[in-house]
Amino acid sequence: MDITLHYLFDPLCGWCYGASPAVSRLSAEPGITVELLPTGLLSGEGARAMDDGFAVFAWTNDQRIESQTGQRFTERYRQRVLGDREHPFDSSLATLALTAVSVSDPTSELETLKAIQHARYVDGKDVTSLTTLAELLKGLGLAQAAAMVALPDAHLLAANQVRVNKGQGLMREFGARGVPTLIAASGAKRWLVDASAASSNPSALISQLKDA
Repeated sequence: MDITLHYLFDPLCGWCYGASPAVSRLSAEPGITVELLPTGLLSGEGARAMDDGFAVFAWTNDQRIESQTGQRFTERYRQRVLGDREHPFDSSLATLALTAVSVSDPTSELETLKAIQHARYVDGKDVTSLTTLAELLKGLGLAQAAAMVALPDAHLLAANQVRVNKGQGLMREFGARGVPTLIAASGAKRWLVDASAASSNPSALISQLKDA
């Protein structure tokens, strides 16, 4: 049975970073197609300034994610990203960069998301910066996407909004309150998948999906 997994995420979500190995595992499984759908959760009205209180909250949460998933959150990230008081906590440009990849080279989108996450949480880079994102895309051999993000046209902005709207619509439809969220679809059947189970035991989840 062929299954599409709609992966609802935000590129600045720590729990989404924690889920990345499991999502990669699912995407490599025969019969399962993973569709990335950004939700805009941490952009627009969801963006905020980084202050001392939020930085402490984020780092405490990050340590929980690391202990549960094994994904690294480095001291460099803590100092350079959580310690940054000039740039907002805003995923708008990172989301747009991923849409540019989805338009120009869709098979590279998941790896690009992982590269953005690694740049932030391990290398301590500012992935809210256009310069950082453009360099990252070029380093991945995605020059077309880099050019699109540098000078976004109406087509790219519209495509980005369609993806965000679809992600938000699925969240409302299934009553999902946050990300990461996984929604499976096979034929006319659609159902909400336990994203925490995907991180803790992807093999068992794959078996459940194929038996559904």
